[in-house]
Amino acid sequence: MGGRNLLSSIFAPVRSQTAFEETLERLGNAIRLGLLPPGTRLPAERELCEQLGIARSTLRQALTALVQSGHLVAVRGRSGGTFVADAPPVSERPTRAVLAGWRDACDQRIAVEVGVAVLAAERAQADQIEPLGRLVAEMDDLMDDFPAYRQADVRFHVGLAEATGSAALVAAMTDAQAAMTDLIHYIAHPREVLAWSNAQHARIVTCLEHRDGRTAMAVMVEHLHGTEHVLAGLLPSP
Repeated sequence: MGGRNLLSSIFAPVRSQTAFEETLERLGNAIRLGLLPPGTRLPAERELCEQLGIARSTLRQALTALVQSGHLVAVRGRSGGTFVADAPPVSERPTRAVLAGWRDACDQRIAVEVGVAVLAAERAQADQIEPLGRLVAEMDDLMDDFPAYRQADVRFHVGLAEATGSAALVAAMTDAQAAMTDLIHYIAHPREVLAWSNAQHARIVTCLEHRDGRTAMAVMVEHLHGTEHVLAGLLPSP
């Protein structure tokens, strides 16, 4: 495949509802696979936005996340721009078994968490919703302390399951979150990604307050697919 056709494939329009995460995945994969070699200067923001069919704010969020994760380097000045880092970020390498099974863990989450979101919206009581809102506020203050952020994140999702009143769903949620914790151990945790994810948490809490199961389901699907895109873009090669 020629260089122009290759770049056209990388920067083809993004059509997902999770545009931020899909853009991050697209660029992260291109870097990880060497399709955007070290030192490559990315096209100008305006050109990238037109090719990807996304808003400039969405592109900037994805670029900022990849700079924070060490995949890209932003250089100021007349000869500046956004460049692929000379070396990929250093992280522990997952085994081939981990990489072979990560999508199964994501499928498990979808099977469990979408149903939990709907039932929580139908059943949650005020004294169960309020702690979830406090966890969202807590996570807003923990963007630079990922271990603490992740603990609050797990409590949030398990709290959603508890709001259904189903012990079986609490157990299933705990298993799904444990599998996800094992996976995200291997990726960087850019502040932009955490902020985007927590904004979705906040929307889910609003859905619970309004007994809006339909929207809760849609937001949770968006939330989980977003995590898939992030993992696909940032998981290192074995």
